[in-house]
Amino acid sequence: MAVLAEQESGSAARILGAARELVLKRGVKGLTVAEIADRAHVAKGTIYLHWSTREDLLVGLFGRDFMASLDESAARLAADPEVARPSRLVPMMVQSTVEHPFIRALQTEDDDLLGVLTQHPRSAKLLETLGPAAMVGVALPVWRRHRLARTDWEFDEQAYALQALLVGFLNTAVERRTLAIISVREPSRVIAAAVTALLGPEEPGPGDVRATADAALAELAIKRAALLESIGK
Repeated sequence: MAVLAEQESGSAARILGAARELVLKRGVKGLTVAEIADRAHVAKGTIYLHWSTREDLLVGLFGRDFMASLDESAARLAADPEVARPSRLVPMMVQSTVEHPFIRALQTEDDDLLGVLTQHPRSAKLLETLGPAAMVGVALPVWRRHRLARTDWEFDEQAYALQALLVGFLNTAVERRTLAIISVREPSRVIAAAVTALLGPEEPGPGDVRATADAALAELAIKRAALLESIGK
């Protein structure tokens, strides 16, 4: 089973911490392995013991933000199955994106922070398979099956509308745009209401919410294992 480098090596943990600090402070552009090594107080060659290239290190750093988000979501679902409801899960995804800087940067294609890695194939793959819109696409069939979303709408159209709604809220939250003369104290409540207006009222039967949460936890475990395999060793 793959493990993360920092789980076995204190130097790897320091390298990741240094890389994260430097990227968040000044962005990826011009950042060198030598600078990261200097900040982590390790020899330059030590970095190459864990990562073959600078890009491997940095994309691995981004992947760890996704892993943290997956783990947080799983913990919340395990503690409270009601989180699996669309009106709870979608606002949580928006908030999670805001709280994880590399997911946020990939979502908004932040060239200032990520530089060429914004369009790197591995970065794009992370967002494509683990980004908020992708996760909603996985969740929608489960919601439909368990009477948490209307089924009188063609799936592809419904998924498109839901992902467009989510991306709009994500970009608004991340970029802190001012929406002409509108001030909202509880954005999560507004997001929940918008999701309910789009998907219809949640009318689960006995056991439907629990089954939805179990399905979500199973999917998160699959996603986590695949991510660990791609960024671990």
